[in-house]
Formats: sequence, C-alpha cells, structure tokens
Amino acid sequence: MRKILKFTGYIAGVVILILIGLLSYVKLALPDVGFAPELKIEINSKKIERGNYLANHVMLCMDCHSTRDWNLFSAPMILGTEGKGGETFDQKLGFPGKYIAPNITPFHLQNWTDGEIFRAVTSGVSKDGRALFPIMPHHLYGQLDKSDIEAVIAYIRNLKPIESETEISSSEFPMNFIINTIPKKPTFGKIPQQSDKINYGKYMITAAGCIDCHTKQDKGEFVGELYAGGFEFKLQDGSVVRSANLTPDKTTGLGNWTSEQFINRFKMYADSSYKNPKVSSSEFQTTMPWTMYSGMDKADLEAIFTFLQSLTPVKNEVAKFTPSK
Repeated sequence: MRKILKFTGYIAGVVILILIGLLSYVKLALPDVGFAPELKIEINSKKIERGNYLANHVMLCMDCHSTRDWNLFSAPMILGTEGKGGETFDQKLGFPGKYIAPNITPFHLQNWTDGEIFRAVTSGVSKDGRALFPIMPHHLYGQLDKSDIEAVIAYIRNLKPIESETEISSSEFPMNFIINTIPKKPTFGKIPQQSDKINYGKYMITAAGCIDCHTKQDKGEFVGELYAGGFEFKLQDGSVVRSANLTPDKTTGLGNWTSEQFINRFKMYADSSYKNPKVSSSEFQTTMPWTMYSGMDKADLEAIFTFLQSLTPVKNEVAKFTPSK
C-alpha cells in the first residue's frame, strides 16, 4: 500500500510540475508574435481621408474608443470624444474580465511608434507586450491590406489630443492565462478589385468585423453557422439583444431582401432629418452602431450584400430582444 501511495504521490508531483511549467510558459513566454515592425508611416491627405473612412464607418475604431450615448437608440458617438477611450466591457456584460478601450489620441499614443500601433491593431499585442482581448478584432484586421492599417494609423495620429487616462484592462482566471494564447501573427491580404464584388465584399465585411457579432460564440469560439446571427449582447439594464441572421435564408435571413433594401437600411440613419430617439430602460436597444455604419459608401454596402447573398442559407430564427425583468 505504501508503494502505491508513494507512486501515486510521484505521479501527482510530476503532473503538478508539468502544469506549473505550462502555466509559466503561457504567462511568461506568450504572446509571441515577434517585435513591432520598424515602420514610419508617411502621413498625407489621401491616407488620412482613407483612415477617417475606415475608422469611423467600417472598422469603427471610433465606436469603442470614444464615448457612446446609451440613452439614445444605437448609442451614437458623442461628438468631441473621438478617440478618448473609456468604453468598458465587463462582467456585467458577460465578459471574462474588465476591458477598457484605451485613449488612442496623440495624448496617449505620443510615445508609441507606428510599428507598435501596427502590431497592436493587427496582432493584438500592446506596446508593453500585453495581450489585448479581441473585442478589437485584431484577428480580422490582420487579414487586411497593410495600406488600410497604415491609413488608420495616419488618421488617429491626426486626432485632436484629449487628456484622458483609462484603467488598464484585466482578465479573470482562467482568461488571464488564455488571453496570452490569442494573439497571432497577421496574414495580410490585398484589397480586391471593386468589380470582383464577392471577394471585395468579403474584404469589406472582414474589415467591418461583422462575422464576430453575427455568429454565435461560446468562450470565444464560433459554435453556430457563420453569419447566421443569434449572438447575445447583454445591456447595462439587464436586457439582451441578439444579432440578426445575415445569410440568404428566405424566412429567417436576407433571402428576400434586395440590394437596394439592404443599402437603404443603413442609409436611413445618414439622412439629415434622422435623430436617434431616446431609449428608456427595458425598451428595445441595439449595440449595432447604425449611425456610424451609415457612412459607408453605397458601393461597399452593395459589395457586402453581394457577398452575403453568396453564402449558404441557414434557417435560424432569432429573437432579437429580451427586455430586462
């Protein structure tokens, strides 16, 4: 019996040592995406214009890195807060930690090199080597054309500096270990020709990050059909809003939509007469930043619709909203 207990003790000791070694590796050696590239971006009006378009209407950097007014439908950005950071994604909203969008104006980024910003956006590793939680979909941005990332950097370099310090994000166990395994080296692509509507639409929808919100996930992994909707977003009042099915299913998705209807669904929020209505607690609210996406070019929206229509239809009836009790 003593021999058995002694042997069992040895095995347990070995397992503990292996576990400690593994956790130490994950915590100390990861993330490992390489050094920030040596990069100096030439800032010109063309880059700034493209970066402005991407950051405000496609990639929506300004959506999370500014202050949104959750008293209004779709929580539009409050003018004058562009890039100041502070939007919080915490346990109340279903996140495995407390993640705060940092200040990305020159006030905070003045000591960052262009390469350090580039690495953060495309690989998910901060200047100090910390892994960034993929609320910012760096796994998608790392698939884009390098020129688009450089344009965004040129744009945020020219934002008005706003003196605002934000709390450093933190993760709960075990996410405080798992997060270090998430950053990956980018696999950059090229912007397809606009005439190739399906592939160009795929590029633009990747830049817009639609797949992350419109696909069910469990612990960061896709568990539903891509773009079939149903991903849940908890709101501060306890309500739950779910993403729509974007596949071309005729009864639960976009199968009966026309390109014009799809474009108009966005452009209605760009109309000068539109005013975001006030939303009371437990009334229908959405995390979808309609007013920002409404600034997308019609040709880009048309291409995205063409791509979505090329997908396999998935029947998935989504209950879009559940009010708080």
